[in-house]
Amino acid sequence: MGTGDWALGTGHRALPMLILAADTSLPILSVALLRDNALLGATALEGRSSRNEKLLPAIDWLLSESGFSSHHVELFAVTRGPGSFTGVRIGLATIQGMALALGKPVCAMSTHEAIAPERGKWLIVDDAGRGEFYVSMFENGEEVMPPRLGRDISEFGGQHLLVSEVLERSNVALSCARRAAAIAAAGKIGEYGDITPIYVRLAEAEVKLQRPR
Repeated sequence: MGTGDWALGTGHRALPMLILAADTSLPILSVALLRDNALLGATALEGRSSRNEKLLPAIDWLLSESGFSSHHVELFAVTRGPGSFTGVRIGLATIQGMALALGKPVCAMSTHEAIAPERGKWLIVDDAGRGEFYVSMFENGEEVMPPRLGRDISEFGGQHLLVSEVLERSNVALSCARRAAAIAAAGKIGEYGDITPIYVRLAEAEVKLQRPR
């Protein structure tokens, strides 16, 4: 199946569909494989270092253990931050490269959208360092406030969902894959083609370049 089968606004895509998803934006790197909304496999490992060396082997292992190859994947899904600047770039570049080589679509979403609960009003909170937090707001699974920096999260309404707690109990790539499946079923893949990293703030190197000498 090529990208032409994903004409925008044409409605629902017939399942089964094989979805490969990856998250490299967080301290735990994760990869998941979903078919017809059924979990075929998922893996997670320390991702603070050597993400570039770990991601492709993790994908290859997962596909092989599930009895598939990358050519069977019909939709690639990936998170685009906020999170680790290097991690976000690695995940997006890897997944986009695979999708382009195979002529398949990519569903790229914020890391916060991947884990946002489907019901209720939630403030997604992640430690951004320097005494700051990455925050975004979702209501019934829909983004109502895009990711931004905050210092006092009490100024925002809604229940708080800490990304660190999600990492302890969930596979973020699996959440991304399931969200991508729902997006595909709703015929909205075309709205998730933006693969621009969500950094929220400048990288330290860029900050240094902008400082007056």
